[in-house]
Amino acid sequence: MTRKIVVLNPKGGSGKTTIAINLAAYYAAQGLGPVLMDHDPQGSSTRWLKKRLQDQPRIHGIAAYEKNFRVTRSFLLRIPPGTQRVVIDTPAGVPAHGMPDLVKGADAILVPVLPSDIDIHACSKCISDLLLVAKVRRSEGRIGVVANRVRRNTVVFNTLMRFLATLQIPVITTLRDSTNYLRAAELGYGLHEMKPYLVREDTETWLPLIDWLESRPPLGATASPVPLVEASTPVLEAAS
Repeated sequence: MTRKIVVLNPKGGSGKTTIAINLAAYYAAQGLGPVLMDHDPQGSSTRWLKKRLQDQPRIHGIAAYEKNFRVTRSFLLRIPPGTQRVVIDTPAGVPAHGMPDLVKGADAILVPVLPSDIDIHACSKCISDLLLVAKVRRSEGRIGVVANRVRRNTVVFNTLMRFLATLQIPVITTLRDSTNYLRAAELGYGLHEMKPYLVREDTETWLPLIDWLESRPPLGATASPVPLVEASTPVLEAAS
């Protein structure tokens, strides 16, 4: 079964690409034949893919931001047979009226948000547009927030968590403000492809996210209620 995961927040710098490439790398390591679809004109996900070595688990890339007038748009965006996971990296500055096309058919929509006043406001606007313009119903349980680049036990972190609790949208996990993401991206790796002892503290925070994504019901089915607070974060064993 193919699952489609959209990483979306019109606010630039929220960590969309970081989450998208690490999800794709994780699914590749699991043998799920992922597609990483890059809608961002900056092409960051596509550049990361080009850094990967031939002996690394394969990720099929689609540079959706490119325009090729020799083929149809549907041909450009075609998904290879056998694909089980599609991860979509969206651009900054997506207008509300552009959201319905991006999230059409998505089994899960991840909204990353940083702990700052500007980002909190942008997250609120993004979720409002998803609900009111893109017509994504809360009851479907398809939207989840990822608190990104977090430093716990700070005033701004506590402010962020209080705000997120008011949205009635689940906070799936909180990702640390860690240089491991930068190191992995520079090498064309995902976090789960790094040496486990170097990244264990970070990979622990991915288990609730992976569990949530894999537990989403098929699109159109009724979702079970999801807690509005973080799940506990048992250890996630990283791939060697």
